[in-house]
Amino acid sequence: MSLSLLANALVALVAALHLYFLVLEMFFWTKPLGRRVFRLTPEFAEASKTLAANQGLYNGFLSAGLIWGLLQGSAGVPTQLFFLACVVVAGVYGAATVGKKILFVQAVPAALAAALVLLA
Repeated sequence: MSLSLLANALVALVAALHLYFLVLEMFFWTKPLGRRVFRLTPEFAEASKTLAANQGLYNGFLSAGLIWGLLQGSAGVPTQLFFLACVVVAGVYGAATVGKKILFVQAVPAALAAALVLLA
């Protein structure tokens, strides 16, 4: 497998993760799946559903940017790197303010993808 193909696969994985976050936060936040994934009480989920939907929308924009970068081919490398950097910053901030798990679920995959994009 070429380095470029591996880089594109990892960028696509990061984009897919953020689409998954969008769905969880916008559509399943108050449902059993969303409450289980985010360890929420029904009361907290209901009280925070508007904030979660907003957060999901931002995750959708990150995913859209990464997909846009992939669709541009080699010309999309700067776009991919910009959106991967946004994901890393959001993941580091989330790890510092919400929980360390976010670092490994969000920031590390994006940082690895960025490294591969740069190497390819």
